[in-house]
Amino acid sequence: MSVVRTLAVAVATAFAVAATPASAQFFLKPYDTSGERVTGAEPGIATQALPGATPEELRAALMWNLRAGLNVAALQCQFEPSLLTLGNYNALLFNHADELKKGYDTLGKYFVRTAGSAKAGQTALDQFGTRVYSGFSTVSAQLGFCQAAGEIGQEAIFVPRGYLGEFAEMRMRKLRNSLVAYGEQQFGRNVNWMRPVRLYEFGNPKCWRKGLWQVKRCGAFPS
Repeated sequence: MSVVRTLAVAVATAFAVAATPASAQFFLKPYDTSGERVTGAEPGIATQALPGATPEELRAALMWNLRAGLNVAALQCQFEPSLLTLGNYNALLFNHADELKKGYDTLGKYFVRTAGSAKAGQTALDQFGTRVYSGFSTVSAQLGFCQAAGEIGQEAIFVPRGYLGEFAEMRMRKLRNSLVAYGEQQFGRNVNWMRPVRLYEFGNPKCWRKGLWQVKRCGAFPS
């Protein structure tokens, strides 16, 4: 079975398990943040560009971006316990510990190679880690981010060991898109409000005479 097919089956299983009920639906119809698979070289997908990186190094960076995003969600999204962001994140660390370590080592070698020395490489790696985490900070889009992270974290539970990098390629676009604030999609943004009625004038005696509204005294009849 191909990698893509294996992951597709895993994701489908996750949706089947979580289909009823939906986890923490913040909107009647949320914005669809899903997107196509990425490699890590696309603008805006990875936290910072990695010039000269190999496909394996780009995948490692995506994996660590995914880990950081779900870590931020585990800390920021506990206001909605049904999202299970903390438990899912801990499960990710346990199930994919070897792959995460391998990815971290791969990134370390990249920065040593590009920085020119072990010391400079470690500094660059530390800076990369800081930027990765800060890149998932959001306030206005918190609801959308938490919902997307909750769904991705749920799917990650079913990803076979050794396939986390491929999973990150398939889901990073969605996680990045969720950092943009979107509101309710079920209804239009422009609401046609009724013109306010001057209710206080209905009880004003000067506006009425023998049951008839006095236009000269109070203007046109409120409507």
